[in-house]
Amino acid sequence: MGERVVVGGASGFWGDATLATRQLLDFPAIDYIVYDYLAEITMSIMARACAKDSSAGYAGDFVTGALAPNLAEIAHKNVRIISNAGGVNPQACAAAVRDLIARAGLDLTVAVVTGDDLKDRAGAFAKAGVTEMFSGQAFPPIDAIASINAYLGAFPIAAALDRGADIVIAGRCVDSAVTLGACIHAFGWTADEYDLLAAGSLAGHIIECGPQATGGNFTDWKDAGDIAGIGYPVAIIANDGSMGITKAPDTSGIVSPASVGEQMLYEIGDPRAYLLPDVICDFSDVTIVQDGQDTVKIAGAKGAAPPDSYKVCATFADGYRAGQLLAFNGFEVRQKAEALANAAIARARNILRSMNAPDYDEISIEMTGDAPDDAYGEIMLKAAVRHRDARAVGIFLKELTGLGLATPPGMSVFSGGGRAKPSPVVRLFSFTLNRNEVPVFVDLGGGPEPLELPCGGVGEPRAAGSLEPERPVAAGTMADVPLIELAWARSGDKGDKANIGVLARDPAFMPWIWAALTEQAIAVHFSGYLEGEVERFYLPGSHSMNILMHEVLGGGGIASLRNDAQGKGFAQMLLAHPVSIPQELTKEIKTRN
Repeated sequence: MGERVVVGGASGFWGDATLATRQLLDFPAIDYIVYDYLAEITMSIMARACAKDSSAGYAGDFVTGALAPNLAEIAHKNVRIISNAGGVNPQACAAAVRDLIARAGLDLTVAVVTGDDLKDRAGAFAKAGVTEMFSGQAFPPIDAIASINAYLGAFPIAAALDRGADIVIAGRCVDSAVTLGACIHAFGWTADEYDLLAAGSLAGHIIECGPQATGGNFTDWKDAGDIAGIGYPVAIIANDGSMGITKAPDTSGIVSPASVGEQMLYEIGDPRAYLLPDVICDFSDVTIVQDGQDTVKIAGAKGAAPPDSYKVCATFADGYRAGQLLAFNGFEVRQKAEALANAAIARARNILRSMNAPDYDEISIEMTGDAPDDAYGEIMLKAAVRHRDARAVGIFLKELTGLGLATPPGMSVFSGGGRAKPSPVVRLFSFTLNRNEVPVFVDLGGGPEPLELPCGGVGEPRAAGSLEPERPVAAGTMADVPLIELAWARSGDKGDKANIGVLARDPAFMPWIWAALTEQAIAVHFSGYLEGEVERFYLPGSHSMNILMHEVLGGGGIASLRNDAQGKGFAQMLLAHPVSIPQELTKEIKTRN
């Protein structure tokens, strides 16, 4: 077994830049390059593509963009490739890669991990009365189902590598599994070495979103320099679980405790109970320290036995939606935009009533921009509707456009893309399934072979942590400063939930930040969006906190009519929140670029 592995993270979503593979191949002694392409909505898009074409349903740019231009170099340097690019059709993806290898005259072994696709069991799930794990909703209609996939773990990937695979293609697995699988194979980590599995999972979580760990989506974004040349992340992981994070050589970007810390908190819930198929992770005591230019060291991840079940996510069609973006400028622009939107809604509703059709299930009107009523201003109007019938959505779009010559002055629209069209609303349905009911297979070209996956025990997540920083005591003159002067923050989504990770710029600020960002204060700050509860969690190791808001995205993903359906801008909103700190402590505030 080796002493360390070097793993580069080349993709964080379907559509990520293809230049990352070339960057990472130039990193000295690179062992693995991993790619994450999948999200819940991505699965539904791939499922619809596969339904139309049995050879589709996977991330084609993995084949044409990542591998094709670099395959000879990958083979020459003996770099192993791990990806979940298989989507809902990993065998088709593997066939395309094998064809590519054959045409290049190379000798590389491709393995496929399958077993995650459970769509053919939809009827059985419905008959068994499976309900949604968060809302209790009944199982969706069978004919509306687009995809059903279990989130597999890392041991099947390690098994494929053990069998000699040079390229491993999986369907739905947890994002971090592509990295943890490499560690398990390289170091021989066992299923009951929970702290090591947690460390490998943390490494995977940090690099799974590509340049989000190296200055992308970073609060102090100017520190990343020219983002055109931003470097993709590299994890250097030792067999004892210690690790460093850096980036591809001769690239822009930044690797710091803040940039990496933002990514650590990205899209997690309780940091003491981050559930994965292989381990329950505890990141609360993780430390991130600078270790030279654009390199950090990470330590302190802890693990516990995983649950006895896989999380399963189904996506299903639930009506149609569409909307239009329109710009207004001039005076009284908000009133003008409201008048247009309300008129379009009134006309569309009149038509629906004449057809004895039901009203819209949801109407969303949002305006963004600086627009005082008594002075010149500019705003962007978004008007959108949702309905069970695509024709009703089309009626709204037609009436909104048809008012173009009757609207108040100042409206404009970017042309060239054609009119908006109704599109399916895709919703997420999550549940759990005992892992014994999900057989997993690996196929190196000779047909699927069943895997006997190791089990290191079964655990339960501990109750939400009650950790809190020491209560601050006000002394002397106090000053209100915006959160951005005291912290970095990043937000993300999971279904209809959003999280905001907040990291103190100075440990002395954290108690004051915690005191200011109470559950009630957060609920008030996001009152225009929030319909559920607010939870918050303290991470003493990184002097940070994680905020989790339930039912805050209008359904989330394609099910939402919101401008920001994934909560990506929530951190920016929160960074304006005032925090009261002692005047004396303001001397510790560093000037930002």
